[in-house]
Amino acid sequence: MAINKVQFQKGLSLNEFLKQYGTEEQCFNTLYKLRWPEGFQCPNCGYNKCCQLTTRKLQQCHKCHQQTSVTAGTIFESTKLPLKTWFQGMYLISQ
Repeated sequence: MAINKVQFQKGLSLNEFLKQYGTEEQCFNTLYKLRWPEGFQCPNCGYNKCCQLTTRKLQQCHKCHQQTSVTAGTIFESTKLPLKTWFQGMYLISQ
């Protein structure tokens, strides 16, 4: 029987995890890059330019002015918990 590559892959130590995802900003930036790997794209009109609102972490499209969150349409949508807490929970479950 072949070795299961997923089961025997090298894990991430807690210290390494905290270096990569220890702050809310690091978690936000990671989720942003995963959601829009080639840069922002408006879910409403498809335009690729936006600005981030200062009062809330929302991206606003320059063309249609639609506001969207990096968590909209994900499992994190409507959560009251910080992303840091979610990332830590996923780490603990997966390790």
